[in-house]
This record gives sequence, C-alpha cells and structure tokens, in this order.
Amino acid sequence: MTTYAVYDIENQKVSDIELDDRVFDAKVNPHLFYDVIRVHLASQRKGSAATKNRALVRGGGAKPWRQKGTGRARAGSRRSPLWKGGGTIFGPMPRDYSFSLPKRVKRTALRAALSLKRQEGKLILLNDFPMAGFKTRQVIEALRRFQIEDALIVTEGKHPLLERSSHNLPKIQVLRCEGLNVYDILNHEHLILLSPAIQTIQGVLAS
Repeated sequence: MTTYAVYDIENQKVSDIELDDRVFDAKVNPHLFYDVIRVHLASQRKGSAATKNRALVRGGGAKPWRQKGTGRARAGSRRSPLWKGGGTIFGPMPRDYSFSLPKRVKRTALRAALSLKRQEGKLILLNDFPMAGFKTRQVIEALRRFQIEDALIVTEGKHPLLERSSHNLPKIQVLRCEGLNVYDILNHEHLILLSPAIQTIQGVLAS
C-alpha cells in the first residue's frame, strides 16, 4: 500500500488514501497497451462501407441479345461487372471488425495504464467535484488551479452537472468508473479520480 494525497477542487489537501500497489504500482508493458487499444479502436469501427455486387444491381432480367449469330461476345446479363453500371467485384460489404482479448489481459493492461499515470505524476485524487449548476467556467477554473488543460475525470456514478458542464471542453472527458479503459486513460495527459471511484476501481482490479 502507498499513501497518496487527496485534494479538493481548491487544490487544498484534505486527506490521505492508501492505494493498492497491485493496481497503481503494476508493471508497465507497452505491448499490452498496443493490443488493447487495437481492440478498442476496432470495436468502434462501424463497418458500414458497402457496394452493390451483381446480385444487388438493378436490371439484368433479360438476356441482352441472343447467344449466337450477332458477332458480339456472349452476354447473359446487364449486371455483369464488365459492363458499365454492373456489379462490383469483391467490393466492401458491411462487416464487424471487432475482436476480443482475454479478460485477464485487459485487466492487466488497465492496471498498467493506471500505474503509468501515477509514475508520471499525472494522477490526481479529488474528494469530490461539487458543481453549482451547469457551468463550464467552473470546471475550467477548478482545473486551472491544478494547471490542467487535458484530463480524464473518473466518477463513481452519474454526475450530470459535471458531465454536461465539461461536454464542450474538447480536452476534458468525464467517464464513469465502470467504463474505464486503457484508450481513454492514455488519450489524456492527466487522470483525475474522485474518491468514491477509487474504492470501486481497487475493488475490481485488485482481485
């Protein structure tokens, strides 16, 4: 266990918390990051690119001309890929690009990502993030006290005031702890964890 300071949004230390070394001091393996991020990005692909093959192209019900005696090449359908307006050969069709990794690998990579932020000094623990209504300016001012412009903020559950207030800040993302993933952690410079979320994260990843 390692003792880590917990702050309020005024950047004043309010308490200490013990972080589990199995979660926040794990071995950092860059290759795991590569594998997990590939899975994450592949699952985001819509795979909706499509072309019409000869079965989907309109027309072609009648044989263009008789088989013999015209001096022209044989043709059975206007939908042939060789004809203008015909079907596409081996064109893209809707598909699923996602693939999976073992849960153990994903959990190990997530521990490594959390440990990396801690080693880099980019991990900040807050006791809470109180909001007085939907005010983007309040989020900006709170983060400015920590000299932060790019951060992932992890909450325990729903935090509608914070989520909506930070929605139009391009470098700030609010994420609930059940959706925590390696890609979002590494995609932001700082990682901010609210105290209730810390307990949940350690309870899941330390086992």
